[in-house]
Amino acid sequence: MGFSLVENMSEEKTIVCRPTRWFTVRAAVMLLMFSVFAVLFYTDGATGYRKKNETFYLQKTFEAANQEFSELAKKGDLTPDVWHQYAASRTVALPEDHSVLPDGMTFPQPWPPILHDYERMKPLQWNILWREYTKERGMSDKSVEEPYDARKIKEQWIVFWISLSLAATAAFFLLRTIRRSITADHVAVTDPRGQRVPYTDLRTLDLRKWETKGLAFIDYDGPSGKGRLRIDGLTYGGFKTEDDQPAERLMQAIKHHFSGEIIEFTRETTEETEESQEESAPPKI
Repeated sequence: MGFSLVENMSEEKTIVCRPTRWFTVRAAVMLLMFSVFAVLFYTDGATGYRKKNETFYLQKTFEAANQEFSELAKKGDLTPDVWHQYAASRTVALPEDHSVLPDGMTFPQPWPPILHDYERMKPLQWNILWREYTKERGMSDKSVEEPYDARKIKEQWIVFWISLSLAATAAFFLLRTIRRSITADHVAVTDPRGQRVPYTDLRTLDLRKWETKGLAFIDYDGPSGKGRLRIDGLTYGGFKTEDDQPAERLMQAIKHHFSGEIIEFTRETTEETEESQEESAPPKI
């Protein structure tokens, strides 16, 4: 990431580092991902799991009707009228907790009319009747192995709110960041917050994370106030060669006007630290 400023500083051009594509794409992907999660969990919590429960209990009703028809037929006294009266008296076996079922269902719910038809029940092919019934109602003929209880439905709402919060957070940082920039002119440097600090107020420039993470910190103290500027080169400007390394040009412009203390990460410092640690270590036996 090393860079040597070739441009003549005397031209005093203002360098503006705006959010990089690297940041905006990642933030947009996170926003999209959490938004999709929120929609999916909302759908399951609001209607999805309830509809799947309805499908589960209705399918069980078709299986039970098939079994009951077979048992009555074996007795030899089953006629269309007898079966119709029998089926009309039967209801779908639903759970006591109606909150796990879709709104608008009737309780008790009678067997679907298709199960009242003696001739259609006679072949004892409940799965065919089930597919016909679900097709007419526009619902899936696939049923879950176990119904969802109220706790599982509540879990969907909890994860929905978590996903929605994460999506809102991603949207906040995305919208906030794309409107910001870091600039350096011949007088001062301005950070993403809009804090403009003259070069004469800059005291310490910490570049120990600049080469590895694209981060630099500048302590300032003067008429503009006292505080610290955070220069994030990966988020603002970037280091792409084809873009002429905006973040590196920004840093070179700051260093050109900087007269305070510069802290840099050097190999010599690392080696000295390792040597001192070895000297202070207890002798090996």
